[in-house]
Amino acid sequence: MSKPTSKSYLWYYHVLGGLLRGLAHLPLTMLYGLADFIYFLLAYVVRYRQNVILTNLRNSFPEKPEAEIQQLQKQFYRNFAQVLVETLKLGAISNEELKRRVTFRNPEVLERHFAQGRTVLGLSSHAGNWEWVLTSGALWLSAHVDGVYKPLMNPFFESFMRQLRTGTGAGLIPMRDTLRDLVQRRGETRVVSLLSDQAAGPEDRPYWTTFMNQDAGFYTSAERLASRFNCPVVYVGIHRLHQGRYEIVLADLYDGNSPLPTDSFPITEAFVRHLEADIRAFPADYLWSHRRWKHKREARR
Repeated sequence: MSKPTSKSYLWYYHVLGGLLRGLAHLPLTMLYGLADFIYFLLAYVVRYRQNVILTNLRNSFPEKPEAEIQQLQKQFYRNFAQVLVETLKLGAISNEELKRRVTFRNPEVLERHFAQGRTVLGLSSHAGNWEWVLTSGALWLSAHVDGVYKPLMNPFFESFMRQLRTGTGAGLIPMRDTLRDLVQRRGETRVVSLLSDQAAGPEDRPYWTTFMNQDAGFYTSAERLASRFNCPVVYVGIHRLHQGRYEIVLADLYDGNSPLPTDSFPITEAFVRHLEADIRAFPADYLWSHRRWKHKREARR
């Protein structure tokens, strides 16, 4: 992993960068030892977003007893700590090892669209290790992989994370440039990955639906982009098999040809239902520290 070239960093960012690059070269077995320490800090010392996590879990699983909710919280902290060190490892992991650790169960779902020369929208979420989805996709798939992301405000961490995310050949598209990128590269055979589970506010004119027993607003960019650019849409699920091992499972949501209704959002609704099923199957693997349900639907007049 190359050193960031910006001269605007304060001196301690250069020290931090050297430390992080050094840690990335440690074997994952050692990094998981570090993850155990991070878990202890998150769960018992810092109590990172404890109230947010517990509230999200209680509201999402009202049928579960409190003891199970508390256990899920601890397991979330442990999994989250492992995702942190696995993401750091992207700075030094070989393509061969990453491909062994992340397998695509049914890549043919995407390959069928690539064979037709299509641009595909891949809808993913903050489940499993979301940072390994884009990077492993660049190794498994025959077409180029781009990820839409929100740039970080801190220039050091923006540069550092960009290097981690593009090390296997994947590309990044700043969120604000998504439409322009699709216009300029219209018809290119590739997959454009969108993290589609983020909370849409009232100003975003969200699609409201029930998600994990709660009212939730979702961005409707999948429908708008698929309709305008005739893009097939695929759900990208990532399942944790065990420590450091994940499986990507794909499912078609839209063929890119059928007319889409203007007064409903079937692609987004299908994405929500797939994601909900994955969360129920792997409840500790979702990003429960995110304030996903912070926005409330406006009351109808």
